Amino acid sequence: MATEEIGYRGPTACAAAGITYRQLDYWARTGLVEPSVRPAHGSGTQRLYSFRDVVVLKIVKRFLDTGVSLQNIRTAVQHLRERGFSDLERMTLMSDGATVYECTSPDEVHALLQGGQGVFGIAVGVVWRDVESALSQLHGERVDTGETLIGHNPMDELARRRNRAV
Repeated sequence: MATEEIGYRGPTACAAAGITYRQLDYWARTGLVEPSVRPAHGSGTQRLYSFRDVVVLKIVKRFLDTGVSLQNIRTAVQHLRERGFSDLERMTLMSDGATVYECTSPDEVHALLQGGQGVFGIAVGVVWRDVESALSQLHGERVDTGETLIGHNPMDELARRRNRAV
């Protein structure tokens, strides 16, 4: 099934991105990373995140872990949004702690390192594969029918029973 046809509820997105539900909720309410499949509309409704949303959540978490300010992360996420998230998995995001840079070629990474300042990078392709692996173990939801899709966890008998009951 194509990744565009699957959505992930908040707890699943948190588990795959390595964040708390409180962070997820705050980032959604403040517009940092909003669910692109289905936003929450009042209490009791479930947000539904796309695969790319979960990748961005994990990128945000990695930036926070390295000390990049939330303001600079917001700028980077806005840049990714405007760019359309295309070719995300081929990108390296670099930061000197104050600014986030997008590098799409080894030459760009090299040029940034020539400045002599300390930088760190996030190879988005690695994050992409990490999220892919994590989500394959967790439950997704078909966007069109709402059917729960069971991850590759053979021990989850309860989810299999729920699907049969529907």
